[in-house]
Amino acid sequence: MTTDYSAQTLLIEGADAVAFAQAQFSSDVRLLKVGQWQFSAWLDAKGRVLALIQLARLADDALLALLRGGDAASLAQSLQRFVFRSKVKLTAQTPRHLGTGPALESYAFDSEGDGYVFGCGTHSLVVGAAADDAWRLPQLQAGWPWLPGNLPGELLPPAISLERLQAVAFDKGCYPGQEIAARLHFRGGHKRHMHCVVLSQPLTGGTLLRHGGKEAIHLLDVVVGETDVQALAVIDDDVVKLLESDAMNGVDEGISLRITANWPA
Repeated sequence: MTTDYSAQTLLIEGADAVAFAQAQFSSDVRLLKVGQWQFSAWLDAKGRVLALIQLARLADDALLALLRGGDAASLAQSLQRFVFRSKVKLTAQTPRHLGTGPALESYAFDSEGDGYVFGCGTHSLVVGAAADDAWRLPQLQAGWPWLPGNLPGELLPPAISLERLQAVAFDKGCYPGQEIAARLHFRGGHKRHMHCVVLSQPLTGGTLLRHGGKEAIHLLDVVVGETDVQALAVIDDDVVKLLESDAMNGVDEGISLRITANWPA
């Protein structure tokens, strides 16, 4: 399963744009000011992540969602079912290139012509720039996941550390999956979490690895560097303990990995 890193963007416009996003997405959209972005997600009724997004506020009545994996046209079609009488227009924009721009304060957002700039601290993520993937490694090392095509609807928010990314709010009222997300937050008990790992060989995002004959490791994004192969991986907690007991521990056939960082829910 390959990962598509093209810029899939969805415009949400109209007098009810913010109220609509507030009722559908997991973050507190009301806190978002013009010229800022935040992590957010769209969950299903069982609390699983259907879409992971960087949500920016273009104007008082306009938002832009940059999907971190997935297809904007499909998301627009799915969200359209919940518009009802709301004054909202959903527009899936033509996919464009993603490029790396100069350092810009994290969560700052700007428009440049028909392009968009998302500030990420040490760099910026630019929609509509010449394509390059220099942004991928620093975002991977920061624990900013990108969902491959086989994982939407498979992972709960704690598995990809959405609470740490402030992509899930627990005090803003109802949204799809809110009850499950809140239960996991207040009661805990989720047994899968995200880690940064070094792989012994190149693999693709979306690869499912086994340990001890059991499906236990989902690779998210993978970056092949000059000296190593780094990835974000969702790993069962009991398997993490086994992997950490050995500097390099085998999974599947001839593949090994080493955990270098981990994140809470």
